[in-house]
Amino acid sequence: MYRQVLDPLAGSLYWSALFAALPLLTMFVLLGVFRVRAQIAAVSSLALALALAVLVWDMPVSQALSGAAEGGFYGLFPVLWILVNALWIYRLTEITGWFAVLRRSFRSVSTDQRVQGILIAFCFGALIEALAGFGAPVAITAVMLVAVGIAPLKAATVALVANTAPVAFGSMAVPLTTLAGVTGLPLEDLGAMAGRQTPLIAVFIPLVLVFLLDGRRGVKESWPVAVVAGVAFALAQFVSANYISVEVTDIIAGVVALLAVLGFLRVWQPATSTAAAEAGVDADEPENKDKPTEPAKSAEPAEERAEGSALMAFAPYLIIVALFAISQFGPVKEWLGVHGLVQFSWPGLNVETTTGQPAGAMTFKLEHLKAAGTILFLAGLLTMALYRVGPGRAVKAYGATLHQLRWTFVTVTSVLALAWVMNLSGQTVTLGTALAQTGSAFALFSPVVGWLGVAVTGSDTSANSLFGVLQVTAAHQTGLDPVLLASANSTGGVLGKMLSPQNLAVAAASIGMAGSESVIFRKVLGWSLGMLAVFAVLIYLQSTPVLGWMTV
Repeated sequence: MYRQVLDPLAGSLYWSALFAALPLLTMFVLLGVFRVRAQIAAVSSLALALALAVLVWDMPVSQALSGAAEGGFYGLFPVLWILVNALWIYRLTEITGWFAVLRRSFRSVSTDQRVQGILIAFCFGALIEALAGFGAPVAITAVMLVAVGIAPLKAATVALVANTAPVAFGSMAVPLTTLAGVTGLPLEDLGAMAGRQTPLIAVFIPLVLVFLLDGRRGVKESWPVAVVAGVAFALAQFVSANYISVEVTDIIAGVVALLAVLGFLRVWQPATSTAAAEAGVDADEPENKDKPTEPAKSAEPAEERAEGSALMAFAPYLIIVALFAISQFGPVKEWLGVHGLVQFSWPGLNVETTTGQPAGAMTFKLEHLKAAGTILFLAGLLTMALYRVGPGRAVKAYGATLHQLRWTFVTVTSVLALAWVMNLSGQTVTLGTALAQTGSAFALFSPVVGWLGVAVTGSDTSANSLFGVLQVTAAHQTGLDPVLLASANSTGGVLGKMLSPQNLAVAAASIGMAGSESVIFRKVLGWSLGMLAVFAVLIYLQSTPVLGWMTV
């Protein structure tokens, strides 16, 4: 039996927290300062976390390695299982020529890439997040943005930043459902509180996307449509989370935002339009040492398709949305929950938390049928049939996708192994507990804890599992509202998702530029930290009479 210890280093919680932060600091410094390739940074940080787990936290070597193996397997399934199948569908549409039709369809709505970025990354991405979650929205929207002519690095950055406001309610509100389960707080209360926080992020995200695509000129020329998208999404998210249903919040918000933008475009268009030749230029690409060794496009020549139905071009993505919606339908969801889940104790692990409870990570849940990747694989098979792609050609496309992602496999499995080692050894809890010692000022640091959890694991659900109880305990100790701090763990965590090495790897692989994670990291770092700082102040003010009325 290994029991986690909060202060293994000389009995000091703060020195122990400093050492616990070293693997994360190492990874971020390697990515952001030394521009080391993501797979090398991830493996190096994993090695350091293992060394700290064994030498400082006194975790048995066999258990540390077993925990790393479990995390690596989780990286393969479900995370990479999602990415592989999402990119396979894209490759099928590309080699059949339908993606070119989809590109023209988007341009028929608006030739302005700033508008296209809002429609694809923000509105459509929210729908994918609502149904699938994990890395699916980034993987799918990034390739769609490239398809309309946006530069790959810029497309990846936009996809990552857009995947923030919907995350707390993603996958039919699984992060909040998990948070309610581990804390014992009512889901409706947590959802309502989150619905008074994330809309304030959503209002500004479209404006940030426009700035990323076209700088100050873009904001000046296209701010009306960005404001319409942000306000429509925020209002719909608030109303749904507080008065309709927590589970369908993102679906309602995504649809409302999409319809609002499309309706607004009927009466207003930007005075000038940024075409691919302008907005598609990315200043980092010509001198980027991490240029792709292989193009994002398939090596197989695409079929020439001079014309085609926009509905047929968009069909694979409609199939994806339909399949995820069906999987959430009552009887189907119940059947998948019973027959689509295999649970087993991960071999070689015998870990207790600091409170003497068995560590949750000792039990591995393999959701093979209801997994987002499995649904995407089924969508790929239906796309094959719809586009009449033969088995040989489809298998060749799948193999090409696996080859494209070969280094991403190393990165993602290493990052998830790192997360599991830090979680099982107690390093992550040490970090969170140290932040919780700040008394009533903890309201300022509460979203930082969630941000840290998502930055480590790449998942808001995992961060809520990890730190949900810690947030409630700190709230009781400091006299703060437990619902406020618990929801802040989830809503603050969404701002760390764009920095997670796991999601950076997904974004880089989606645009066919595995190895460019360090470039993307530097592009999103400032936005993540800046929005986190503003959001932390918001949560603090919500804990005081200044904005306390927002929580009632």
